[in-house]
Amino acid sequence: MNTQVMSAGATHTPDVVVIGGGTGGYSTALRAAALGLDVVLVERDKVGGTCLHRGCIPSKAMLHAAELVDGIVEARERWGVKATLDSVDWPALVATRDDIVARNHKGVEAHLAHAGVRVVRGSARLTGARTVRVEGVHTESALGVRDFAARRGIVLATGSRPRTLPGLVPDGRRVVTSDDALFAPGLPGSVLVLGGGAIGAEYASFHRSMGAEVTLVEAADRIVPLEDADVSRHLTRGLKKRGVDVQAGARLLDAEVLENGVRARVRTARGETRTVEAERLLVAVGRAPVTEGLDLSAAGLTTDERGFVAPADWSRLETAVPGVHVVGDLLPPPSLGLAHASFAEGMLVAETLAGLPSAPVDYAAVPRVTYSSPQTASVGLGEAEARARGHEVDVNTMLLTAVAKGMVHGQGGMVKVVAEAGGGQVLGVHLVGPNVSEMIAESQLIVGWDAQPSDVARHVHAHPTLSEAVGEVFLTLAGRGLHQQ
Repeated sequence: MNTQVMSAGATHTPDVVVIGGGTGGYSTALRAAALGLDVVLVERDKVGGTCLHRGCIPSKAMLHAAELVDGIVEARERWGVKATLDSVDWPALVATRDDIVARNHKGVEAHLAHAGVRVVRGSARLTGARTVRVEGVHTESALGVRDFAARRGIVLATGSRPRTLPGLVPDGRRVVTSDDALFAPGLPGSVLVLGGGAIGAEYASFHRSMGAEVTLVEAADRIVPLEDADVSRHLTRGLKKRGVDVQAGARLLDAEVLENGVRARVRTARGETRTVEAERLLVAVGRAPVTEGLDLSAAGLTTDERGFVAPADWSRLETAVPGVHVVGDLLPPPSLGLAHASFAEGMLVAETLAGLPSAPVDYAAVPRVTYSSPQTASVGLGEAEARARGHEVDVNTMLLTAVAKGMVHGQGGMVKVVAEAGGGQVLGVHLVGPNVSEMIAESQLIVGWDAQPSDVARHVHAHPTLSEAVGEVFLTLAGRGLHQQ
């Protein structure tokens, strides 16, 4: 960590002050420092933010453990490998997960120190359009205060927190948020998951792999409602096949915390009232931006009705107050609230503050992934969305089980491509199946570079792989399909 001493009482004048050390904040700081700017990064907790400590990294570590459990079951039941699973050693799983997080945390700190970014621990609030006060700064003898005046600009990157529902008060044990679920004691025998977006689907998948009885409730008419309808359909099918009770078009009426669990009443899509009892209720109904304590009004800033800080200029992610920029979960749509989008936003803002030209973030070409089993991965427009925007489209879909490697994996899934009619540019690619998170990069380039099916069709995909299903779909759209007409 950078240990440069800053005198108490004085106002320090770095080029840039970044408030928040999550993915958006530290990527801004690293890129700005690499461009020669003097950067102060203020973080009241740990650098790395939600993604590293309570989100992406620990949850994916746990999902990998779930894959291993599923693999043992598949080995025995499908492949004749006489493997047995005695139990899951939860403390050992947690220890491995936490070790991965700790090593990544040290890595981020080392990158910041090597780049020359000054990390200040404390709570920041704005005192003007270019001024920040940080309170609770640790000094040798006490908690102190530091004042900063940014010569080039301030970057707001304070992230988000889990939302909950009226009347549901998380206690970290029986009623938990997605943050709490990582640190809740032990594995429940049953869980009711409220919210069928990416986070809810992932936690439903994880707990089912670990042997829990799982009910997944989503208020919209389908799970992962922001994805293409076929993605939702195939994911629903995959989760149901694994024993998850998926209730879409349903809503929670009320919930009661009992001594050994939770009893909830749910109104189903058919209008029936069901009582669901579970050891744990997991609330995964989205995330809310964190702006409390920032004193945005001191800089002339306001939030919208949803709590987001909207930029006046999306090409620079700059607010209506010149020199104040926003990255990450504070941004409203079309920003996606995804860590990898935050990296891109941070780099854009850093380059802008350094006076360099930088292309705006192309949100249509940012991939979206759900790490459940099966996984989903997509980029660009879904079919209904493309038609709603006035596009005439050609659509082609291929089941993964139509290729040999898909049969080997045996999880089902599909590839779907949406393109402008008549051989025009590719508007969206949508995948469901095993490990499709590792297949989406090709499609990201296809959509981002405005490729046409004929551009992709001339490239040969390896056989046997899951990715050859992607290649076959593009061959078909280009009029050259071998296994589809």
